[in-house]
Amino acid sequence: MSTDQPQPVAGGSPTPAAGPGSQPGGSSRRALRAAAKPSRAGRNLPAAIAVGIILMAVVLVGLFLLPDAFVMVVAGFSAVGAWEVSRALTVKNIKVPLPPLFAGALAMPMAAYYGGPEGLAFALVATCVALMVWKCLDSTEGAVRSVLSGTFILCWVPFFISFALLLLLEESGALKVATMLLLVVSNDTFGYIVGVLFGKHPMAPKISPKKSWEGFAGSVSGAVLVGILCSVLLLDLQWWFGLVLAVATVAASTVGDLAESMVKRELGIKDMSNILPGHGGVMDRLDSIVFAAPVAYLLASLLAPGAV
Repeated sequence: MSTDQPQPVAGGSPTPAAGPGSQPGGSSRRALRAAAKPSRAGRNLPAAIAVGIILMAVVLVGLFLLPDAFVMVVAGFSAVGAWEVSRALTVKNIKVPLPPLFAGALAMPMAAYYGGPEGLAFALVATCVALMVWKCLDSTEGAVRSVLSGTFILCWVPFFISFALLLLLEESGALKVATMLLLVVSNDTFGYIVGVLFGKHPMAPKISPKKSWEGFAGSVSGAVLVGILCSVLLLDLQWWFGLVLAVATVAASTVGDLAESMVKRELGIKDMSNILPGHGGVMDRLDSIVFAAPVAYLLASLLAPGAV
């Protein structure tokens, strides 16, 4: 996406005060779109590396040593990601009730881990009902767009990411989650390297001009290698399971990346927020994972039941 597109100020008030001579009606939207310009200086590489190392350490320690803490970390990411998307939607004058959204985004990962699939399903339905009730009691203005947008956010962020915790519940679940995360990282890394070196044919030029078919081929090749190694060496499964898991994870991760790019392009923003220095927002890091987690869980359940 072009870096000269406007975006709302992350972490601040999304609606600046109108200046003298402003016109009623559309002035607030124009002011919101003009609230900030993205930096042309690019990413802060040292900050990005430092934040990446810290996040990796937190995830790995929680995953293998403190599973309850890992659940809290996932719930925190879920809540922040949901907040980022809801805040970004204010560009289109869509206001989602934050209390039920935030509560549901925190509750769903915990419901998945402590209550299993049934707990996750109940938490999703309960949160959607709470969202509708809250909006009815608060204001009926824009109720349909608000409730539908809230339901979209709940499915996109907390519901999808909670499948990683369902996967963690399985036998050798920590290793399976680690494999899924390694495949997502492999997808990004190999896709970026091959895309930079050989990318000539854009995959979705209207959504993400820099994503190429050559990069996608690199993602598949690299992830297949990592998937087979993880399947044989970490999970003690047949090599073909790693191959299938890798291809499916790359496909899901790519769809997740393009989906977030589509939303950001529609809203005219570069990042969901600037909460992670050098990375953008939490959703800018979760976009691939939230789509990969359900796919990894379903494949593990269908192709390797009781073995993951």
